[in-house]
Amino acid sequence: MESAKHAGDAAVAVSKAYGVETMFTLSGGHVFPLYDGAVHEGMRILDVRHEQSAVFAAEATARLTRKPGLAVLTAGPGITNGVSGVATAHFNGSPVVVMGGRAPQSRWGSGALQELDHPPLLKPITKLSFTATGAESVGQDVEMAFRTAVAPHRGPVFLDFYMDHLFSPSPTHEVRTQTPSPLEPDPDDLAAIARLLAEAERPVLVYGSDVWMDRAEEAARDFAETWRLPVIPNGQGRGILPSGHELLVTRARSLAFKQADLVIVIGTPLDFRLGFGWFGSRDALARVVHIADAPSQLATHMQPAASAAGDLSVVLWSLGTACGDAGVKPDTYASWVSKLADTAAAAIAGDAELLASDSDPIHPMRVYGELGKVLADDAVVIGDGGDFVSYAGKYVEPKQPGNWLDPGPYGCLGTGLGYSVAARLARPSSQVVLLLGDGAAGFSLMDVDTLVRHRLPVVMICGNNGIWGLEKHPMQLLYGYDVAAELQPQCRYDQVVTALGGGGELVTKPSEIGPALRRAFDSGIPYMVNIATDPQIAYPRSTTGV
Repeated sequence: MESAKHAGDAAVAVSKAYGVETMFTLSGGHVFPLYDGAVHEGMRILDVRHEQSAVFAAEATARLTRKPGLAVLTAGPGITNGVSGVATAHFNGSPVVVMGGRAPQSRWGSGALQELDHPPLLKPITKLSFTATGAESVGQDVEMAFRTAVAPHRGPVFLDFYMDHLFSPSPTHEVRTQTPSPLEPDPDDLAAIARLLAEAERPVLVYGSDVWMDRAEEAARDFAETWRLPVIPNGQGRGILPSGHELLVTRARSLAFKQADLVIVIGTPLDFRLGFGWFGSRDALARVVHIADAPSQLATHMQPAASAAGDLSVVLWSLGTACGDAGVKPDTYASWVSKLADTAAAAIAGDAELLASDSDPIHPMRVYGELGKVLADDAVVIGDGGDFVSYAGKYVEPKQPGNWLDPGPYGCLGTGLGYSVAARLARPSSQVVLLLGDGAAGFSLMDVDTLVRHRLPVVMICGNNGIWGLEKHPMQLLYGYDVAAELQPQCRYDQVVTALGGGGELVTKPSEIGPALRRAFDSGIPYMVNIATDPQIAYPRSTTGV
């Protein structure tokens, strides 16, 4: 028998109006009316094994579909378990709405089960964190949450509901979904940037995640190709210029940043991943331009030579016009582009030996040499780990935009299984590949059960070196010893996957990698290729993030 309409129905109806198709959750009595609302409204409910995975799945949904994601968490520990996911969404600028249960208002202050005032905990890592005011206002409150989440600069919003309010009748709410009006950049700012480009001899473009999230990938590719500018992608900027593109100089990154006289960074913070915005040499610092989707995202820790804020498609199309007015000549940069392209080509050629290495124990680069042979153009590649995933950032070059997911600047491990759930739903016909460090596997591997229960095939590749590589090697360098950096050598994470209903195998020889990957892709089930790699090999990183 169908239950009566209540506040849960109103909340779900508004969510659907904003494009939400799936509610990610872990069961809890405080939020039963939201589940009932999903049943009434025909929304998919996908339940996970840890609340962090629900939020990570909602966040990955937002990043892959560019529509808001929804996570529903029960009161108290349900919400505190999801905090790392909310923080990750905050740092990634992902439009996620997290709805939480809350002890009944009628019992508030008397010690009800899991009674906790959640919004103050979430306030520092959300755009808005609040409690719905009553059953009659749930529709308006949820609409405000989604409207806030999708407005530039995008980000997570948290709201919770008193349990007794959720169960109460709620009036039908007429949803007026609002698409944010494009923020127009200041023409004077764009003119200043164009003048800097006209004066430059060795410019570099950096495209970040917000270029993708702002649906500006076409404008970004056109801008680079029109003005013949070398490009280094960052985060979800990867794939805007596809693998093999003549202007894509990722493998010449070090030379490009050291010798550039102008670096234009678009859609990503000037954080540790970009040397905090310091490029060039001590004797000749490069001038820096910072372009963001909202004024709040422009760098304040250093003074760029110029900056602009606005809808990134509008910014890039308008900047192209300004460059024409400023007399920018694309052929000016030809020798610079050629130098970077030659450097990148030499680096790629130099990789060939290690990508085909027959060393035993397995060199982690051999894993990526074999993976490159079987990846489809539209594969979604997810990284969750330290050293092992750093290799992926270097050697997996997407052929299309929107097909790369990593934890982002917050660096939270454990994102992988939640991201995989979302990726399989968002891209049902694509390969979904999760690259796991063995350390990262310990955070969320139980959610393989979620993949199995919901019939979501994903190929998991675990780089298993039996250590916390990102910590062990630096600690050895600093102190001559290490502690708290050992894991089980060749731990059978593949057997965990098998025990949970998937498939898997342990690989210890380089020649076994390729056939194992093919078996994984052919299996049609969640499948782990658990590859024992050499613990003596550390990724040659140039930054620790400090």
